[in-house]
Amino acid sequence: MDIMVATLEVLKYTIPSLVVLTACYLIVKKFLVSEMQRKQLAIFKDTQDVTLRLRLQAYERMILFVERMSPRLLIPRVYDPNMTVRDLQSVMTYSISSEYEHNMSQQIYVSSNVWETVKNVKEQELNMINRLAQTLNPEAPARDFHARILEVMQQAEGELPTDMAIQIISNEVRKVMSFGGM
Repeated sequence: MDIMVATLEVLKYTIPSLVVLTACYLIVKKFLVSEMQRKQLAIFKDTQDVTLRLRLQAYERMILFVERMSPRLLIPRVYDPNMTVRDLQSVMTYSISSEYEHNMSQQIYVSSNVWETVKNVKEQELNMINRLAQTLNPEAPARDFHARILEVMQQAEGELPTDMAIQIISNEVRKVMSFGGM
């Protein structure tokens, strides 16, 4: 009987202690889990903000690249009155290719649709430059080539490829900004 009384006396203190210990464990665990989730959410939000900034910068660079490869901006930047058709063609194709290579890393931040559009416009511009240069004497003055390019651009039906690309990129940016990222 003394063993039973002693056991009951021990249980009288042990059971409430176990209940309090279990309740404290559950409360602390819930607090730590919610605190960890809150911190993860804050980190995720910060990461999203950084990613959004990087994506917007990439879209800016894509628009700048498309603008810079447009003949209306490219020719004044590279034109020299002493050039021949061959020289102007070479400088224009080099400039477009060089800038494309410089911007290739941006494809990880933009949608595949935008990147494909930029690649296609680059190819269209290079093809147009090479095709028009082949219609002229390579040793003719560059002003003849310049005039021919301007003539073709003015005769183009609808929007120019660079204008369409800028519109596609702008639409994509609007989507990205309205969703706060994808």
